[in-house]
Amino acid sequence: MNNLLHIERDQELLQGLAANDDKSLETIYLENFPAISRMVLQHNGSEEDARDIFQEAMIVLYEKVQEGNFVLSSRLKTFLYAVCRRLWLKKLQSGAMNAPLHESLEESLAAEDALEAQEERDRQFARMEEAMGKIGEPCKTILEDYYVRRKSMQDIAERFGYTNSENAKNQKYKCLMRLKKLFFT
Repeated sequence: MNNLLHIERDQELLQGLAANDDKSLETIYLENFPAISRMVLQHNGSEEDARDIFQEAMIVLYEKVQEGNFVLSSRLKTFLYAVCRRLWLKKLQSGAMNAPLHESLEESLAAEDALEAQEERDRQFARMEEAMGKIGEPCKTILEDYYVRRKSMQDIAERFGYTNSENAKNQKYKCLMRLKKLFFT
């Protein structure tokens, strides 16, 4: 429930940002800049660098929100932190800063990439679950029996009264095509 409140609040802040509401902008800044500042300072940056990076991240966020089709798939705080880390890493790697890249920053970026990949897989699983909910019976059970419960085509044929495993296999194929259509639309 607490997470739902954060998501709703983040959405309200984004709507305010899209409407050029100064209060939303101020709230986003006050709640997120301190963490960005700490991150930049810990990785050979200055307070001015932190302000520059945060400003760039806010521009990225503002442009995405203005496009109208931006979907926040994490907390706003997480999104801004990730954008700022990427911007700071780019600045460090470009040689704009004469400091070595801090090992923990490299590791955190690798972890962030893994997290983003996992979030994408989670979104796809949610879409698949939704498609499975729409596919109806007997397709749902046939596909679950075959792919989840690892039942043989012969077992599925007997359960559903098909004359042989080839008929069950044909039905499974039709069900897969229907699921594919639901998943990709």
